[in-house]
Amino acid sequence: MIFATRFFGLLGGLAGAASVAVAFAAWPVAGTPGASEAAVKRPMFAQGRFGNLLERISPPGKNPSSAAYTGEDTCRWANDGECDDPGIGTGACQQGTDYSDCWRIATGREDNSCEWANDGECDEPQFGYSVCTQGTDRNDCGAVAHLRFQTDLCELAFDGVCNEPGTGDGQCEVRTDRADCIGRDRPMEIRDHFFGHDDRQLLDTAETPWSLIGQLVDPDGGSCTATLIGEDILVSAAHCVEYETRVDARATFITGIGLRNGPEEAEVVSYFLSPNREDDRKKEEAASSDWVLLRIDRPLGRELGFVAPRTLDARAALDWEIRQAGFSWDTGDHLSGHLGCHIIEVEDENTIVHNCDTTEGDSGSPIMAFIDGEYFVIGTDSTFRTENGAEVNVAVRSDEWIGYLPDFRAGLIGQPARPAKVIK
Repeated sequence: MIFATRFFGLLGGLAGAASVAVAFAAWPVAGTPGASEAAVKRPMFAQGRFGNLLERISPPGKNPSSAAYTGEDTCRWANDGECDDPGIGTGACQQGTDYSDCWRIATGREDNSCEWANDGECDEPQFGYSVCTQGTDRNDCGAVAHLRFQTDLCELAFDGVCNEPGTGDGQCEVRTDRADCIGRDRPMEIRDHFFGHDDRQLLDTAETPWSLIGQLVDPDGGSCTATLIGEDILVSAAHCVEYETRVDARATFITGIGLRNGPEEAEVVSYFLSPNREDDRKKEEAASSDWVLLRIDRPLGRELGFVAPRTLDARAALDWEIRQAGFSWDTGDHLSGHLGCHIIEVEDENTIVHNCDTTEGDSGSPIMAFIDGEYFVIGTDSTFRTENGAEVNVAVRSDEWIGYLPDFRAGLIGQPARPAKVIK
């Protein structure tokens, strides 16, 4: 597995905590993992806690003159591999304070100086494993470079009409209507949506079951997706509460819209991980234990309803049309989903391979089946892997955790949501 070699080799040579944070942000999962011990720069990966990505990704405007582009590395996010200067990058830094990450892009002098250049995979932030600084994997990333810092944050995204200024009618901010203004086709070099075409759409969180899916926002601003499966019970991905050396399940669950036409919020108070999780984390692929049950301090499911879980009929599942929905990093506070995707393979490890389009922020998002007029959670999105040169998405089947649900609901198992467990 190429990622394992890069990831663990990279950790051995990292110089500082900020770099460790970047490395863990590259964990090969559909969404953002729990933050590392260091501060994490990505409020964009939280919804609401998703910070305001519109403020963070500033419009291009007039780029710095390449001939006069100078600067220093005084921004807290300098040397993390991603350009954060405004205009040409994320806008998280003041102009000229992220020089080392930005100068190649600013001057048009991108190169192949990264160790992983010319391996056939784009390894720059946003598009790959984030082991290369932007602008240092030119040959592998050239086909996707025009997508840097482009998002679908606009509420009019995915409507088939370009609404950005200049090329569209100006109803959206610059760089926030990507699918409509640039197109939905994605070069296979990109590890964002893994099937060459973005089939997502924005979903109405005032309607069931979309109203029962929310953002799981941790204290550091990291974001995953979770689903109400009981009056006060959520299910999500285990890696959403795992840090480098500990578990910390403190988080806020935020729905897209509530009974009062605004987001409903509740705090996580306890959690339960798979008994196999600690041992499985030592393996390269541990998707089957990548789930967590969470209890919140408000019975939102009593007010809003909840989606019941269901075990998988392996023989019938390959014929099902499934639905996936989550708070993707690039759609902001808007719930996006892929409706009409399919299970490709039902695996013995209580995992399924599926072809729903997911990206960072979608970890823990529900894989749902619509059976006899009712939605059921049959899995939770976990990770992706390479098979025969292609990317496939992997979800944990509900079969893996549904047996623990009655005891967790009754308070017989679980731990308080605080940083109390050391991961070896």
